[in-house]
Amino acid sequence: MNDFTREISIRWADLDPNFHVRHSAYYDYGAQHRIEILEREGLTMKIMQEQHFGPIIFREECVFRKEMHLGDKIFISTKMGKMKADASRWTIVHELKNEKDELCAKITLDGAWINTKLRKLAVPTPAIVSKVMGAFPKTDDFIAL
Repeated sequence: MNDFTREISIRWADLDPNFHVRHSAYYDYGAQHRIEILEREGLTMKIMQEQHFGPIIFREECVFRKEMHLGDKIFISTKMGKMKADASRWTIVHELKNEKDELCAKITLDGAWINTKLRKLAVPTPAIVSKVMGAFPKTDDFIAL
């Protein structure tokens, strides 16, 4: 499987009055990275729209360890922490690290899939969902639900 790590670009708009990255920008970095991974691996927004399903988040938490500033070299990695065999429920973990490989933040989110017509939780039927979600790198403490 491809490496699910990339460098992020910290923008001026991501900073708060203390001149470090504002708390809500971390969540934006995670969301952007997740969608980039899904798109790159073939689970596109177009497929989700055509099949009437999409991801839904139940809980998202960020633990902040080190400040991040404009000009810092920051890398985000994404791994699967928990997942049901049918990929209907999952926990994704993002780690944001600096160029010294020091953990700056850890984002953990629990999610599932929603049928966008019925507005109810669903097990997506396209085979690509299980393939892509199952191919995510796993955390060291991965749990099969």
